[in-house]
Amino acid sequence: MSRHPGGRPLVAGYAAVVCDLDGVVYRGPAPVEGAVESLSAATVPVLYATNNASRPPTVVAEHLRELGLDCTSERVATSSEAGAWLLADRLGPGAEVMAVGGVGVGLALAAAGLTPVTPADRRSGRARPVAVLQGYGAEVTASELAEAAYAVQGGALWVATNTDATLPTDRGVAPGNGSLVAAVARAVGRGPDLVAGKPEAPLYLLCARRLGLAVSSVLAVGDRLDTDIEGAVAAGADSLLVLTGVDDLQAVLEAPRHRRPTWVAPDLRALHVDPSAGPAGTGLVDLAAAVAAVHDARDRSADPAEVSALAAEAEHVLAQVTHR
Repeated sequence: MSRHPGGRPLVAGYAAVVCDLDGVVYRGPAPVEGAVESLSAATVPVLYATNNASRPPTVVAEHLRELGLDCTSERVATSSEAGAWLLADRLGPGAEVMAVGGVGVGLALAAAGLTPVTPADRRSGRARPVAVLQGYGAEVTASELAEAAYAVQGGALWVATNTDATLPTDRGVAPGNGSLVAAVARAVGRGPDLVAGKPEAPLYLLCARRLGLAVSSVLAVGDRLDTDIEGAVAAGADSLLVLTGVDDLQAVLEAPRHRRPTWVAPDLRALHVDPSAGPAGTGLVDLAAAVAAVHDARDRSADPAEVSALAAEAEHVLAQVTHR
């Protein structure tokens, strides 16, 4: 249940917004309709949190500025940074960590006060890393994955930036970091010791720490139930699912408890709408209540006809919200 008191815009009920990127701010090269204007008008700090481990924050911030957002690298948090944060909390300053993945992985380790080394450094004996931070990189080789496996088998702490199995590209769907992590896991017989990105909590916790806020005062915004929303639930943050990306209302209605958003809205323009405003049955509060009714019916194994009727009502309320 939301802690928003009503009587003011949705965004005003929170101390900050932590926003996903792909499917929320942009789709491909173009911004999502209304996204830039809505985020620019936010009256609270906005941080951008991405599972993309390969791009450093400076590159992400530059991309967002090209779209029209006023964004600096300090307002971007990546899963590489979250992974480096986890490692820095467990290792001594300057500890050698093998960076597997794109340039963003090594840069995050260095920024966290650790010493990034390459798989080639370990293979040649020039380095003896005590941990591995594995993130996505388009140029990652089988030899590098093998070196990561050898290090883990030798006792190195293994942190994955994220476990997204696939990566949508303009040419189709490619294997994501989760697929590369799975290759190492198959070799070593287990999964990573820690995962930093969504759907785990650390990326959201890092954002809250940067803001100097309790994570419970932050609104997490995303388009995917299995990463953005599940991560928010794990971290203890309220969440807003916008229907501009991967998941639709039907997916929300079928979501298990650990993937249920606090709010559902057509797009980011909902940030500036009073959730309780408007005629009955047309507000975000009404949509949240309609969704909750479906969840309750499913949880108590209600008759399918009842579930279907409640789902139809939720679809009806969404249509009213969409066309207000």
